[in-house]
Amino acid sequence: MDLSTILFITLAAIFALGFAFFQYLYKTKKRGKDAYILFALRFLSVFVLLLLFINPKFTFTSYTLEKPNLVLAVDDSESIKHLSQEDTLNSILEKLKSNEKIKQRFELVQYNFGNDLKAGENNKFNESETNIFSALESIKELSRGKETAIALISDGNQTSGRNYQYFKPDDKTNIYPVLVGDTTQYLDLELSRLNVNSYAFLNNRFPVEAFISYSGEESINTNFVIKAGENAIYSKNISLDSENNSTIIQAELPASKLGVLSYEAEIVPLETEKNTANNAKSFAVEVIDERSKILLISALPHPDLGAIKKAVETNKQRQLDIKYIQDDLLNIKDYQLVILYQPTSGFTSIFQDLDENNQNYLIISGTKTNWNFLNSIQDFVRKNFTNQTQEIFAVKNPNFNQFQFEEVGFPEFPPLEDKFGKISIESNNIESIYFQEIENLETSQPLIAIQGSGQNKTAFIFGENIWRWRSASFLENKSFEKFDNFFGKLIQNLASAKQRERLTLDYKSFYYENESVKITASFFDQNYQFDPNANLNISVADSIENIESQFILKNNVYEVDLGSLAPGTYSFKITEAGSRISRSGSFEVIAYNMEQKFISANKNAMEDLAENSKTKVYYPNQIQELIDSLLSNDKYKPIQKSRQKNVPLVDWYYLLFLLVSILAAEWFFRKYKGLI
Repeated sequence: MDLSTILFITLAAIFALGFAFFQYLYKTKKRGKDAYILFALRFLSVFVLLLLFINPKFTFTSYTLEKPNLVLAVDDSESIKHLSQEDTLNSILEKLKSNEKIKQRFELVQYNFGNDLKAGENNKFNESETNIFSALESIKELSRGKETAIALISDGNQTSGRNYQYFKPDDKTNIYPVLVGDTTQYLDLELSRLNVNSYAFLNNRFPVEAFISYSGEESINTNFVIKAGENAIYSKNISLDSENNSTIIQAELPASKLGVLSYEAEIVPLETEKNTANNAKSFAVEVIDERSKILLISALPHPDLGAIKKAVETNKQRQLDIKYIQDDLLNIKDYQLVILYQPTSGFTSIFQDLDENNQNYLIISGTKTNWNFLNSIQDFVRKNFTNQTQEIFAVKNPNFNQFQFEEVGFPEFPPLEDKFGKISIESNNIESIYFQEIENLETSQPLIAIQGSGQNKTAFIFGENIWRWRSASFLENKSFEKFDNFFGKLIQNLASAKQRERLTLDYKSFYYENESVKITASFFDQNYQFDPNANLNISVADSIENIESQFILKNNVYEVDLGSLAPGTYSFKITEAGSRISRSGSFEVIAYNMEQKFISANKNAMEDLAENSKTKVYYPNQIQELIDSLLSNDKYKPIQKSRQKNVPLVDWYYLLFLLVSILAAEWFFRKYKGLI
């Protein structure tokens, strides 16, 4: 309190005394007891009131004792149970928690971790994944700015996340690894990783890549087997020793039927092998049918027909049938694309069927094309022609962007031939891939063009003798690959027409055990605009139970999280409540438990972590040594902290109560004495 405030308080006291004296004692002949009581009450009320106006500030100092943190980071994963270390771990916790000196020195807190860090003291040892790095990172963030000792009680086996061996604590954090589990290194074979595509095409072969590791001193021989059910469909002998302790096996399996195919890859266990849980892994592949059936219809034989068939069928997923106008063409709707080669008036019924079926088609014109008929049967292009022929060279359109393709070299290839005449574009939705060059003059007339967008497309090639281009490509590149790739992409662009669904789904055909099963969906209104007000429900069933749930809108997509499901095959149905539009599907949950692949504790990784923290690894029989180390470390002494707080007098609400009480007492006393 400064000098000026003290001076004001002194003056206030003098003024209060003078005021009370003048009112009750000045010129009073009989100064009895009552006068002095009233004098005292008036002095106090005036003095308190003046104090409130002066509002002096008082400084208070409080003291607190800040203890450092001792965080017990407890591994709550299934590997602890698998290695039979539950009792050992609980015993370590009890010794640390019951030590009185530890409780006096530290703020003791326990976190359990699996894949995530959780507060709590109930150890269930049922976490399906272990992420030690994430747990340490989370504790470091929670304890930022405060001296912290972390007792990491774990077997050191991690199944997900970054490698914790390289975790770097900050200056205020030290990690004391406490290792539980058998540290003996046993002879062990492990199928450490499988690389396999999620999808395969029907009647193709798909690759499987297996990484096999071995820990042991002696040489061993065993077999690597892939089974479909009870049948072995692939087998290979492997030999490993202490120096050559890993191998990679690459296999190709047939995709012989549609749907989700489940397999099991296994290393045949050794007789002396202690842990066989890490010798096998299950996987699944969804076999899909992306085969395209394409029909080529012609009124005459021509070398182009064979060249087109070879180019299209380079991709084994495509089949091209060649038929002539006089053949039976009743099943035209079974094809994803129809190629009309040099149409004549005999193609009338074919164009009618294409229009009724809303099918895409490719027209290839030439010197035998009936342009009178072609001009009348379609509304996209017209040609004013004569019966003379003309040679047409190709000029690439640099602005074409419907699909990407490698430059084949068409401008340098021999010309195509067509009837002489000018082509007029009747549609506003035609995009040229190549323009025509006639007699060294580049034109804007299309040579290869696509009409339409989205799902409904028609394409044109204005010229015959495509076989010459394919032959020239082979002479130029010693391969038909570039030409066939271009023609294949053109066919793919035209043959990929699928009717748009208002309810679309995105989900995996199989999930691993303990993996969260998530399905996303999009729902569109009748104008195919995303509808954010849809009410999507899902029903999931297996042979035992039925699960009902509802989708939640997240970032313009609907999502449902079914959590972890037991291994098995599940079917589901998704229904939009308002429109009753529904979609069905199925998926498989594959048995897989990473936590059971371990046979011993990971001593090396825990030692690396301790070295980074400048500590050491402790074992269950060294807990007292850990306690002594924590207590003897001056870094972890409690710190007494003081805190000063300036409080203005006006904030003392009970002083106002005192003032009211004094004034009330004076009033009642005067009333009692008959002075009022």
